[in-house]
Amino acid sequence: MEEKKYAIEVRDLKIKYKCLNKVSIRKSIFRLKKSNVETFEAVRGISFFVPKGEIMGIVGKNGSGKSTLLRAIAGIFAPDEGSINLNGHSVSLLSIGVGFQKKLTGRENILLSGMLLGFTEEEVRAKMQEIIEFSELGKFIDRPVKTYSSGMHSKLAFSITAILETEIMLVDEVLSVGDAKFKKKSFKKMKQLITDKDRTVIIVSHNGETLRKLCNSILWLHDGKIKMQGTTEEVLPLYEEFMS
Repeated sequence: MEEKKYAIEVRDLKIKYKCLNKVSIRKSIFRLKKSNVETFEAVRGISFFVPKGEIMGIVGKNGSGKSTLLRAIAGIFAPDEGSINLNGHSVSLLSIGVGFQKKLTGRENILLSGMLLGFTEEEVRAKMQEIIEFSELGKFIDRPVKTYSSGMHSKLAFSITAILETEIMLVDEVLSVGDAKFKKKSFKKMKQLITDKDRTVIIVSHNGETLRKLCNSILWLHDGKIKMQGTTEEVLPLYEEFMS
């Protein structure tokens, strides 16, 4: 059977949020009035295809729909219109504040996160020690995640995704969090992961240097629409000029 050409196929994707006016929130608990609900379209009918093995960066000013798009590809958000097809590939999202149960310990969250990614309990337990060692959390691994700093949170999130390797990796600004030593280690690990020609990676970042070093192509989102898509050399200079 012929292998699919694309790892990710996004067609006519639209994602909307319902926004409640502050004044009406209290009333809305009891009765929703149409006039109180505004709809914000975060992703506005975009289509693109990511070939297997591609490393694509997504850029755009804040509020352009980058994180919403990544969460939709990861299956956290359901599209209002359009479709996302991953052609049977396993996917993981590396993003601060996504996927951890705050009351559970780091160790318990490793198990939970791994199983949510589609791994068996045995597979996760087999990689447990490697994840803990990579995270450098020491005794904090058996403390509740709600006691973690943002840096510790990102270390655990990165370690889980880096050690439990999926076929599609979605990375949302996580490479820029943590101390200098861990940043260097995580960047090196990310380079190692994405040199696998079968792994497809999407990176959302504001760091031009990171995108230049890691990405083959760039998707530029602006106000929920695609402004430009092409090679890193083509798109990034124009985006940086636009932002300056």
